Amino acid sequence: MSQVFVYAEYQVSIPFCEIDWLSINVEMKKFPGLQSKTWLSGLNTNTVGGFYEFDSLENAQNYIYNLLIPFAKQVNGNLTVRLFDGYTTQEASIGMNSPFYKGV
Repeated sequence: MSQVFVYAEYQVSIPFCEIDWLSINVEMKKFPGLQSKTWLSGLNTNTVGGFYEFDSLENAQNYIYNLLIPFAKQVNGNLTVRLFDGYTTQEASIGMNSPFYKGV
């Protein structure tokens, strides 16, 4: 797989305004293969998560094991993670003007 999308959500109630996303963004950018992240904040739940794009399954898993899981332990929350193959759905996504496939 040359493009992997990761959906992650922490089952905790943290209002997004209390998240130090500036410093978290700095730490996230240190991980190899991370192409982008879209932050998510659950409506009426204050769950926190994101939608990520990675260049490989290996780099996505490294990020999960070394950043997402430790953070879940730190905030005493439950973590849900799902991995998706972006290559398989590329043509369909281009047909829907996905920003993740611009210039392809």
